[in-house]
Amino acid sequence: MAANPYSPHPGIGMVRNWIDTLKEKTGRSLEEWLRLIEEQGPADEKERRDWLKSEHGLGTNSAWWLAERSVGKGEEDGDPDLYLQSALGYVDAMFAGREALRPVYDALLELGLSLGPDVKACPAKTIVPFYRKHVFAQIKPATKTRIDLGFALRDTPATGRLIDTGGFAKKDRITHRIPVASLADIDGEVRSWLRKAYEMDV
Repeated sequence: MAANPYSPHPGIGMVRNWIDTLKEKTGRSLEEWLRLIEEQGPADEKERRDWLKSEHGLGTNSAWWLAERSVGKGEEDGDPDLYLQSALGYVDAMFAGREALRPVYDALLELGLSLGPDVKACPAKTIVPFYRKHVFAQIKPATKTRIDLGFALRDTPATGRLIDTGGFAKKDRITHRIPVASLADIDGEVRSWLRKAYEMDV
């Protein structure tokens, strides 16, 4: 597997677009907003968020992102290279204290990426989703001894080891899961459901 098998999160493009159009939409560039916040804004991140909304009329998302940036957070959200660097750290942190599960994770990651050239793995801090057009599956360390492999299978009836998470009724993307505790658990049933979830995301 590649030294960094991950892909930039799809949300990065949205943040990048926000940064690129900020001056046009608000009259100030990102750097100009950060300078204003530093010089005139409150000290606390939450207070900065509220100040940007009440004093400068910014929407919730813009105020949230600017307040985060002003305290040194979220830079990776708009920078593909920084995100990829952070992704490796997210996964290492996810398995700190769960080292016995790391080979199981690595095998699931390789299996997911092998489904097709259009598959991307884009780690967050607690899960590693697989994307095709949307999230079709995710790897989530559930305990120190178990990973939950989640699937986007809509209203597919749960059979065998497949567990219905109630996600379809709640309009969640992930609707089913299979608990995976060892390499032996990554069997034909797991492979078949992962392939099915991949094929359903067209």
